[in-house]
Order: sequence, then structure tokens, then C-alpha cells
Amino acid sequence: MPDTFVAVPVLDIATATARLEGIVRRTPLIRNANLSRRYECNVFLKREDLQVVRSYKLRGAYNMMSQLPEPVLQRGVVCASAGNHAQGFAWSCKKLGVKGVVFMPVITPRQKVSQTRMFGEEFVEIRLVGDTFDDCAAAAKQYTKEHDLTFIPPFDDIRVIEGQGTIAAEILAEESKIDFLFMPIGGGGLAAGCGTCFRTFSPQTTLIGVEPEGAAAMHAALKAGQPVVLDHIDRFVDGAAVKRVGDLTFSICRDVLDDLALVAEGRVCSTILQLYNEDAIVAEPAGALSIAALDQYREKIRGKNVVCVVSGSNNDIDRMPEIKERSLQYEGLKHYFLIRFAQRPGALREFVNNVLGPGDDITRFEYMKKTHKENGPALVGIELLQRSDYDRLLENLRHYQVDFSEVNKDDALFGYLV
Repeated sequence: MPDTFVAVPVLDIATATARLEGIVRRTPLIRNANLSRRYECNVFLKREDLQVVRSYKLRGAYNMMSQLPEPVLQRGVVCASAGNHAQGFAWSCKKLGVKGVVFMPVITPRQKVSQTRMFGEEFVEIRLVGDTFDDCAAAAKQYTKEHDLTFIPPFDDIRVIEGQGTIAAEILAEESKIDFLFMPIGGGGLAAGCGTCFRTFSPQTTLIGVEPEGAAAMHAALKAGQPVVLDHIDRFVDGAAVKRVGDLTFSICRDVLDDLALVAEGRVCSTILQLYNEDAIVAEPAGALSIAALDQYREKIRGKNVVCVVSGSNNDIDRMPEIKERSLQYEGLKHYFLIRFAQRPGALREFVNNVLGPGDDITRFEYMKKTHKENGPALVGIELLQRSDYDRLLENLRHYQVDFSEVNKDDALFGYLV
């Protein structure tokens, strides 16, 4: 199948930068001591989590909306978003005094919905539609057509891409010698804009796009030679979980990116917790993507100047238990078993005393049958102090002839029970 060809217009990021002056916050580029020490290089964080709406999406939304003819703008605008684009859109609606309708997936974290309402106030109406961004985007575009309004896309428009590219202009204004730039990818707008700016003004920089493993739409597009629709995605990294990247963003990213890294969602969770515990940085899953990829490039970045774009901090505190759980499982510290205890007194006590180590902790215990529980298996969640304790745990289970099944090894069973 031949590669899809989309004519790529010349990006005018300099004009976009001037247009956004006094509108967006010029976010800091900060050297992170902990990450620099861990990776033996200079790691700088571009803190878009400190943006006015706590993500970079304001840049693209306002840059496009402010260029619309006044009669078109006043008729009204529509957007579809998993959260961050919606907030930038809502803030822009209020700033420009225009009515907007925001379509968001039903599963959008409540924090992002309330923030969107707060930034837009009476200028926006919020509609929760569909289970994914792609579902709500289809509904938003249909609504736009039926009511003769203007759709403000989250990534696949040259004006949006130029707005996101102003991040790169700010980075280069502060640090001219950058060896590696790591950028999160959802639909590809940030990577397309920043990648183009760096290719023009810092061609020696290695440009790395970063996607979550469970929603690797750009990876699939590059492999196929054109954007493709993924059958299924893991929605956890909601700010980067799209089934299909844009035609324009794909064409640009294909030309400017040097490499594309895929990061496990569990690794993203570990990075979120690490940033919070070590640096008091609150990053959402998509915001932590670029940093989560550093392990894969440990040898290449040693001694280099590295920039990671922290794209947002709109993280709902209600998600923290899930973030911790995913992190523990990724790190090999949390395991689930179905255990069929011997039907005799003291079997559970023997399991605790003989099988578990001194640092092991039972974090979940649940009989799977509602009646005659003593005749059925129990779901047991065990948290370990270190990954190496897992082999010792399995050895003890076998040595004491415990009848068990590992739930973690069966994706379907794990999803059903845990």
C-alpha cells in the first residue's frame, strides 16, 4: 500500500509566538537534579504543567480561534477533547467572548470536566458522549455540521500545530544546545509543531516521540505508511489515547522524528509517583510520558543535554489508587493468585507462616463463592518489598504444595477479577 501524501504547508511558528504573547504563560525550562543524577546527563523539563490551564493545549486552541473571521467566530465553535484541549478551548472562548460547545468522552476524569466548566464559565456547554476521544469527535463533527459552526480540532490543523510549536521556540530561546528532545504523542500536534521548529533551528537535536503502548496510533501509522484506526486502545493515558493520528500530523512527524518510543502504562505510573515523591511535580499520565521513556535511552543520553516536555498536570486525585496499583504490578511488586486452601483447620495460618516472607503483605483476600466459601478458591493479592521476592514466593507455594493459579498471567481472568 503506498504511503499517504499530504501537502505540508510551511509552519509560521514565529508569528504564532507573537500572537500568543501575553495570552499563554511562558513556562519555565528547569534542570531537574534528580533525573540528571539518575541518567548522568542534564535533564531539563519544559513545564507545560504550569501553563494557565495546566497543559500546553491552550496554545493551539487560541492560535486557531483568534485567526477566525469575526462573523465565523461569533456563530460559535465546537471541540472534542479528552480534557486538556477542552480546557484550552474553554479558556479561549471566554477570552474571545464566543460561545462554544465541548464534547468529551463519558470516561473523562471529573476533574477535567469541572476545570473545563470553570475556565469557560457561561461561554461553554459541555456534552459527554462516547467511550473514547474518537467516539466523541465523531459526534462533535456531526453537531458542527448540523448547526453550521466551526470545529476546533485538537491536533490536525496547521494553526493548532503552529500554536503547539511555540513550545519549541521558547525552549530554544533559553537553551541553544540540546542533544535530545522527548515529546509525548497523542494525535501528534505537539510533536509535529515542536519537531518542525527544531528541525529548522536545531537540526542536530535528536527528536524522540513517545507513545503509550496501549494506544500507539502513530507507531501503527508509521508502520502502515498512513494513519490507521486502532481496533482497541488502553484509555489510561487519556491525554494521548487516540485511535487514529491526524493526516497532517502524521505527514510532519514522519519527516521530522528520529525515533518513536513506546512506554508501558505501568512505567508511566511509576514515573508519576516518582515525580510527585521526589520533586512534588503533579503530572498527569500523558504529562509523564516523555520522562518515562528516558530509561530506554539511558546509554545514548549519558553526558548529553536532554529536554522532556511535561505536557500537563490535570490529574484527578481519584485516580491515584489505580496509578499506584499499575505501578506496583509493572515493578513486579504486586501479584494476584487464586488459591484453593486445603479444607482443614489451620490451612490459612500455615500459608501465612510458611509461604509468605517477612516483608510480604496480603493486600486483598476475597473468597470467590458467595455461599459455601470454604469450598471455593480465594483471590489473594500479595505485595512484595522487592521484585526478587517473587521467585522465593513461587518456590514456597510449590514446596508447601499449595494449589494455586497466577491471575497476573491470564489477561482475561485478571481483567475480570482484578
